[in-house]
Amino acid sequence: MSIKEIIKDGIILARYIPSNAWTEGLNFFSKDEDFIQAGSWGYDSGKELLPHIHNEVKRIITRTQELLYIRRGKILAKIYDLQENLVEEIEAAVGDTLILLNCGHGYKILEDDTQVLEVKNGPYPGAEADRRRF
Repeated sequence: MSIKEIIKDGIILARYIPSNAWTEGLNFFSKDEDFIQAGSWGYDSGKELLPHIHNEVKRIITRTQELLYIRRGKILAKIYDLQENLVEEIEAAVGDTLILLNCGHGYKILEDDTQVLEVKNGPYPGAEADRRRF
């Protein structure tokens, strides 16, 4: 299964990266303009990555974007456009990744003891400023 982009009106709302989409080498699932950057490593023993420090770079962030990695269990992710219309539902299981870009989203846990790693860009301004529930 390959990477799936959920698109509405030419806008990428989210990307679904199934566990089998990881390949050899360094591969980014994000585009340079995305507020959150995500990629995978696939190397054999002995590969060395050069030490580095990231430079301070001023960035303008206008939207919180999230990445979910399913460590254990299964979820149903509901992807909405910014007008709160349901666009797609995706079942994500162990090893799958979701990158939530320009969308609303909600989740239903489908298996007991499900564990999900959530990563999002910061700094976090608090729930009141960061989101609206619908």
